[in-house]
Amino acid sequence: MPAALRALHNLLDSKKAAAAAMAVRLLLALMVFVFCLAEVSSDLKIDTGALRGGQLVVRAGNRRLMQDIDCGGLCNQRCSLHSRPNVCTRACGTCCVRCKCVPPGTSGNREVCGTCYTDMTTHGNKTKCP
Repeated sequence: MPAALRALHNLLDSKKAAAAAMAVRLLLALMVFVFCLAEVSSDLKIDTGALRGGQLVVRAGNRRLMQDIDCGGLCNQRCSLHSRPNVCTRACGTCCVRCKCVPPGTSGNREVCGTCYTDMTTHGNKTKCP
């Protein structure tokens, strides 16, 4: 009889140990999730003065956090005074889709959109983005 009781006691101890191990794993997974959530929320640095025309500019270069923008509307506004508005709008649209940014105004201010916008060139090595 003592052997059967000992076996039952060992079985209960192993179930308690398994439950404790599962609780530790669950707690560890929860801590990792909370850490990742805090890390993502602290990475987003938005310049509140950068909202212009419904366009959100995210500083810190984390492109996946940038929201979609209305490239067609912003490029039409950007190229409205251009001597060749159709060519300008087409180039602007390409740059907008790739860089997720259109500079304010009808000319200049290209540095607002960063190196993606300023460094893009055509096959002839001319600046692509208006």
